[in-house]
Amino acid sequence: MFGTSQSNSVRPTDQASRLPAEHVGTPLRRLLAVCLFSGLFLPAGAEVVRLDIMQTMPAFGGRSFGAVGPYVKIIARATIAVDPADPRNAVIADIDRAPRNAAGRVEAVADVVLLRPANLASGNATLLVEAPNRGRKLGPQLFDDSPQPGANNAEQATDAGIGFLYRQGFSVAWIGWQADIPSAPGQLALSAPILQGVTGPARDEFVFDHNRSPATATLSAAIADPASLTVTVRAKWDDARQTPPGLLVRATGAQTVEITRPANGFDAGALYEVTYTARDPAILGLGFAATRDVAAFLRHDGSAANPMAVNGQSAVQRAIGFGVSQSGRFLRDFLWLGFNEDLSGKIVFDGLMPHVAGARRMATNFRFGQPGRNPRHPQDPAWQADLFPFTYAVLDDPLSGRRDGLMLRCRLNTTCPRVMQTDSEHEWWASRASLLVTDLAGNHLDLPADVRAYMIAGTPHFANPGETMRLEPTMSLPVNPMHSGPPMRALLVAMQSWIAEGVAPPASRVPMRAHGTLVDAAQAVPSNIPGLPYAAIHTSARFSDQRVLPPRETGRYPVFVPRADADGMALAGVRMLPLAVPLASYTGWNPRAAGFGTSSLFPLQGAVVPFAATRAERTAAQDPRPSLEERYPGQASYLAAVRAAAAQMVAERTLLAEDAQRATEQASTGQLGQLK
Repeated sequence: MFGTSQSNSVRPTDQASRLPAEHVGTPLRRLLAVCLFSGLFLPAGAEVVRLDIMQTMPAFGGRSFGAVGPYVKIIARATIAVDPADPRNAVIADIDRAPRNAAGRVEAVADVVLLRPANLASGNATLLVEAPNRGRKLGPQLFDDSPQPGANNAEQATDAGIGFLYRQGFSVAWIGWQADIPSAPGQLALSAPILQGVTGPARDEFVFDHNRSPATATLSAAIADPASLTVTVRAKWDDARQTPPGLLVRATGAQTVEITRPANGFDAGALYEVTYTARDPAILGLGFAATRDVAAFLRHDGSAANPMAVNGQSAVQRAIGFGVSQSGRFLRDFLWLGFNEDLSGKIVFDGLMPHVAGARRMATNFRFGQPGRNPRHPQDPAWQADLFPFTYAVLDDPLSGRRDGLMLRCRLNTTCPRVMQTDSEHEWWASRASLLVTDLAGNHLDLPADVRAYMIAGTPHFANPGETMRLEPTMSLPVNPMHSGPPMRALLVAMQSWIAEGVAPPASRVPMRAHGTLVDAAQAVPSNIPGLPYAAIHTSARFSDQRVLPPRETGRYPVFVPRADADGMALAGVRMLPLAVPLASYTGWNPRAAGFGTSSLFPLQGAVVPFAATRAERTAAQDPRPSLEERYPGQASYLAAVRAAAAQMVAERTLLAEDAQRATEQASTGQLGQLK
């Protein structure tokens, strides 16, 4: 589970000495004295039936955050017991086949980490629940500019970065939901039942980005029969599968293989597909129930068992679900499958913020599912992670014959949250985000009134704070370092105002067919910019018959991409200061370099191409983009433009005043043309 339990090695008096002074003699200390040895059993009928608190300690080295004060870090394990007969649980794949306890329920154990104000009364009464990404915490990097590994540890004062979440007074929880990864320090997971002896077909795709042979790979499931292994290769997904001489696959372990690659005909970016008979699937869908039940417990339970409770009631008045990439897709499925209704019929999350999920969902609630799977160009665009429904409105799908939408279930029982989906520009090229705002014939589609969508223009999938422009041999263009923290902080504040005070957030800021900013790929980007090679590369959307292996394509959905301005940058979306007052062209796409699959996008990355410094330099390069000296006569002119653009963004509520001040200070201390 989560590291080494301290239950048998730390005395209650030793543990209590680690708590801030205000906790001595409190119910939390008394709770610890029980939990350190035996865990705490909750009342019969509760879905969280046991909570083991493994460790409680001051967070961030005791650092204080203004009026909110210091924080406490709690590491725990929550045992849930799910009733398979409850209709809200019956949607979990294979729940009817799972082993049960003496009460006829299916148990799972989730790792939990909680950061909460030492004095709960000083917080903002909102619980921010981040679904971990492959067991990791990414929210602190995005909202707090926290460094890694500090974002996972929350031990040193510097681990809190700028401390935005904690100055705002949020309590933050991470609940392990992914059952196909191990629990380990810095990696939150779910221990779920295994269907021993169950077998079935499975497949995996690999792009190695190197030429070593043999190449090693880890499969998504254990191999039932090594003789069932087959492998094919092709340059990209829509090419015919090939089995050239020399191509071989063999098992090297229960879940690992070695692929001998053909000597000729395929570069480092070739696509290898392995099919096999798998065994012993986990009940992966229990991750949704664990998130529902633990979040509902923290939000509603008033007993001494809940570390968020004071004087017989929870200090949590509202909750926001947040997730990045894989966990953003997890939240979209969480909503679609109906898990925003807890087992007493109450709403779990008032607000939902899936980030960089595009129009994708997950291959989780399946036998032999793949929670970590995110098909990337040039991989299969019709995987289980890419199935209808794509958007929040209810639509009729002509290919599957189904009528559905991400909010269909929650509309039926009034448990729909307010949704703010935020995507990098990369998602509009690689994750078919246009399907959020078009119907399945490609026409403009309005979002529901309780949904907002924002594209953060000119950004890659995810960039850590402090990244800089760099070159990589696998990519054609310099890597885009754009970090999305500033607009994400502003939008989280807007979400808090929306659910706490009813103040509507900024209008959606995305490309739209009705505005002429969402177009066919061939029309999207000017082709006359040197150093910005554009070949209409993007990920398509297709429908396949998943009942056969490999799946057979039966239809396609129209996909569109953002229209760019004369500098090659998206016209629509939230345009951060580097786009509003640019020193370079920033894109959400970056083609693969020669030798690495040049007809495809490199996954997760964007590009940056600086402007020429002078008119003479750009004329010599035949670059149509105005040079820096033509845009800004000097440093003072550039700084004035930054201040004006920052003030406009603050007024539009897409930038906080503190971030505007930081950006202005950075612009005033740097040199014109210096890229960060």
